[in-house]
Amino acid sequence: MAKEGADMTEETEYMIDKNVSKEAENVESSGDAKEMRAVVLAGFGGLNKLRVTKKAMPEPQDGEVKIRVKACGLNFLDLMVRQGTVDNPPKPPLVPGFECSGIVESVGENTTGFEIGDRVMAFVNYNAWAEVVCTPVDFVYKMPEEMTFAEAAAFSLNFVAAYMMLFEVANLREGMSVLVHSAGGGVGQAVAQLCSTVPNVTVFGIASCFKHAAIRDSVTHLFDRNVDYIQEVKKISPEGVDIVLDCLCGENTAKGLTLLRPLGTYILYGASNMVTGETKSFFSFAKSWWQVEKVNPIKLYEENKVIAGFSLLNLLFKHGKCSLVKSVMDKLLCLYDQKKIKPVVDSLWALEEVKEAMQRIHDRGNIGKLILDVEKSPTPLYCMTLMVEGTEEEERVGEMAINWQL
Repeated sequence: MAKEGADMTEETEYMIDKNVSKEAENVESSGDAKEMRAVVLAGFGGLNKLRVTKKAMPEPQDGEVKIRVKACGLNFLDLMVRQGTVDNPPKPPLVPGFECSGIVESVGENTTGFEIGDRVMAFVNYNAWAEVVCTPVDFVYKMPEEMTFAEAAAFSLNFVAAYMMLFEVANLREGMSVLVHSAGGGVGQAVAQLCSTVPNVTVFGIASCFKHAAIRDSVTHLFDRNVDYIQEVKKISPEGVDIVLDCLCGENTAKGLTLLRPLGTYILYGASNMVTGETKSFFSFAKSWWQVEKVNPIKLYEENKVIAGFSLLNLLFKHGKCSLVKSVMDKLLCLYDQKKIKPVVDSLWALEEVKEAMQRIHDRGNIGKLILDVEKSPTPLYCMTLMVEGTEEEERVGEMAINWQL
């Protein structure tokens, strides 16, 4: 009897374990249908604040579209979000990212214009770096048939911002001249392409010298960002330029204003000079804005110069200019269909490689846009980084992974 009892106990324990395993599998399967992978910023700071984790999958609310994400855009602005240097960011933990492309999975009540299965690109007020996003229908646009998901994720923010600065703010016309900083970046390349759609426009590009070979054909004149480009530009155009597009801020603002012709427009649309290290530097922040504050408003009207600021995301999410942005997107898609513009994709990265991708932007190593490919598997060397995460080997292996990918 003792043996029989023992056998029954073992059999009972086996059945219990088996049933528990089945229940766990069922819960996991059920959970998978309601959960998704997402990049989460646990707190403002360095790269170690980013993690890929499971989150509850959102469902579309009234007037929203639910998108199964294929690709997400990564911008210098995202570095500033990570460091906490942007104005009024959401309280962490948060999912970063402002643009994505994918397939419509469902739509909320009172949502028209899109059907399940549509290929779309969209603006998102954060939360883009995830497998699924929900965003208001006013921020969603259908993709051209020939456009890839990676191109779509590189298209919306860069080209809309470039177009609006050139044509809505600065009124670019035939025969004018434009100076653009970070000419090798996503916005810089969009600016160069859009300028080529207007006859006889001269483009002065500023970029790191190692990018010159790749982007030389996209601009009229190209200069190293580490040389005195002011004097070089004046040698070619003594009167200066009509438009300056500045994503750097700081000392470049005062310098750039000296290059403006009468009735010229200086547009500040970023502040990447504030990002000098992995974490926020209050000294860099204060220095950049102090240098901008030195701009004398009296001289502006004496010299007939215009200085403007531009933020596409604020225009969309704070000022409600969705219809204006849609009209710009329609014009851009026509230019794309005519093969006059095409987004430049630098590289594709898995969600798990977001730290390495951010480091590439921080180092100004990209030519064009970096894309987070939601379906891409991380490289083998990155898996090694995960295995040793939290050890003294993490930094060394992470550097190996970056070098291997480049």
